[in-house]
Amino acid sequence: MLPRPPALRSEPGPVNTLFSPLLVASSLGALGGGAAGTTASQLRDLLKSPSASKAGAQAGGLLSGALKSFAEANATTFHLHTSSAVFSKQAPPLGQAFVKGSQAKFRLQHRPLGKGDSKADLKQLHDWAEGGLGGQEGAPMEAEIQVKAGALILANALHFKGLWEREFSEGSADRRTFLGKKYTKVMMLHRAGLYRHHEDVENMVQVLEAPLWGGKASVVLLLPFHVEDLARLDKLLTLELLSRWLENTNVTSVAISLPKANISSAFSLQKQLLALGLTDAWDPKVADFSGVSDKSKGKLHLAGVLHWAHLELAAEAGKGQADLEEENIDKAKLFYADHPFIILVRDNVTRALLLMGALDHAEGEALHDEL
Repeated sequence: MLPRPPALRSEPGPVNTLFSPLLVASSLGALGGGAAGTTASQLRDLLKSPSASKAGAQAGGLLSGALKSFAEANATTFHLHTSSAVFSKQAPPLGQAFVKGSQAKFRLQHRPLGKGDSKADLKQLHDWAEGGLGGQEGAPMEAEIQVKAGALILANALHFKGLWEREFSEGSADRRTFLGKKYTKVMMLHRAGLYRHHEDVENMVQVLEAPLWGGKASVVLLLPFHVEDLARLDKLLTLELLSRWLENTNVTSVAISLPKANISSAFSLQKQLLALGLTDAWDPKVADFSGVSDKSKGKLHLAGVLHWAHLELAAEAGKGQADLEEENIDKAKLFYADHPFIILVRDNVTRALLLMGALDHAEGEALHDEL
């Protein structure tokens, strides 16, 4: 996995953010399998794999196992549609061992880009993303895509709708104010029940873990005590801190209110990956992808890591037989998410993060006050 979630709020903007640490790590892991020299070592460092042999193979196995775990839970615990690909532009032929291995282990397809200009490349990528989102139109990619001969572009697309263990109710007639980047009137989802919950007073954040159907995955919500943008929490968050928060959660009565919302996002991760130490892969003169193609020297290089994602936050629970105990609710703590919060989707078997995102803005009737 990535050593820490990339900071996605380094540049203020009005859009929500959402990405899959698992898909990004898996596509980088696949590319790392075809890298050598310092290019390979930087990819291993990024994914916390100490060596190219046993530990590197172990990391690849963990990623592959997490992908399989989420695939097996699809259609029961959640509705999930994903696609991952490496696009190549006027590149030497990719080795069949790399192409087949990446597909089998990491579900990474290979797609050649056409001979058109950057505008045509972006359209081809966007059309592919729409298919990867299960037909859902993706958010527009704001980053400029400048693709030279020999370029490799990693692309991931994901559409997710979780199915709760217990259904929420919708307050359809009673719209509440969401205090985001723009103040809006939104429909809220409500439920009182027993949930794992923790309050970190020092860091002023509530942590809530809400199980999805069947218990194979959970949604984790991080809500600041007060109305604020998420720059502070985004800077604070690490995988180690997240693990500590979750270890400190206790089952307690919680009254939850969440906005019924869709989160859509599209962006390039190049700046974030550069900041995390991945530098050689982008330079054709120093990048070493000799395991991707035996004619790669001075040509093959990474030109982009692009990501499209869409998440539906709705009331539905899963269907079928379930052995759920009756809940005895007493003096419920209030978890009222009427302001920006971070949302994560975690596999409960492998602990892998399928999704990490933030709701900074909820669509609805606009009010005049803003943060």
